[in-house]
Amino acid sequence: MFEGFKQHRLRVREATINAVMGGSGPALLLLHGYPQTYVMWHRLVPQLAQHFTVVCTDLRGYGDSSKPASTADHAVYSKRATAQDQVEAMAALGFETFMAAGHDRGGRVLHRLLLDHPGRVTRAAVLDIVPTRHIFKTINQQMATLYEHWFFLIQPNGFPEHLIAQDPDYYLTTKLRRWSAAPEAFTEAAMQEYQRCFRQPETIHATCEDYRAAATIDLAHDEADLDQKIQCPLLVLWGAKGAMEQHYDVLATWRDRASHVQGQALPCGHFLPEEAPQETAQALLAFFQA
Repeated sequence: MFEGFKQHRLRVREATINAVMGGSGPALLLLHGYPQTYVMWHRLVPQLAQHFTVVCTDLRGYGDSSKPASTADHAVYSKRATAQDQVEAMAALGFETFMAAGHDRGGRVLHRLLLDHPGRVTRAAVLDIVPTRHIFKTINQQMATLYEHWFFLIQPNGFPEHLIAQDPDYYLTTKLRRWSAAPEAFTEAAMQEYQRCFRQPETIHATCEDYRAAATIDLAHDEADLDQKIQCPLLVLWGAKGAMEQHYDVLATWRDRASHVQGQALPCGHFLPEEAPQETAQALLAFFQA
């Protein structure tokens, strides 16, 4: 995986960000989701790197990036803090402006980055999400059942950390397979990397903090920005066999938050880059080369 890519350890203000970079051309940042690492992009990068300088990072708290100590207000794992990491990491690599795509939690980090740093990203893509605030405002029984982890991971006093730590491999693989329409899409090499990183108690805690932030401080930030829209062109992709398709008019939801939106459903579940790599790569290439 990632043949020809060079690994970087990027020291930013509050964390050390693990990254790989390869290819040539305009800069394209790829942000992963829960409970994965940058490795989730491995099926796409051979095609993308033919046209772009591709940077794949581990978000703070995930993979081999650092896990800063958490705080009572969860601000350390807010999307604002995590987005700031990515802006600083790209600057450290020499990119003051860039294009970006984010899946799942990475898409939520990218949403905040686009609001906090509107001049940094020229074109953006979010994969299989609608805005966090919209989900919390519209949750129903069926969606809460599908997204039970949103409410489990935010429980206090180390409760989810303790339960997950009893068998982190089982927890991780069960989550990946439940949210996927094609469990066989996860290669053995990728799965081993996800498990290696997720077994760390610090990772389990940090990822819970990510969700605690989403239910508290991130919502406060989102409420404060309701009059602000994403201005750069935005591509929205989602799985035709997943929860977003079942419960939301995905494009209409994003058009409330962005000025220039296009997108489509792809024939897969939640994990577009691994379940539908060709379709995802084609859609990203068409958009980022426009």
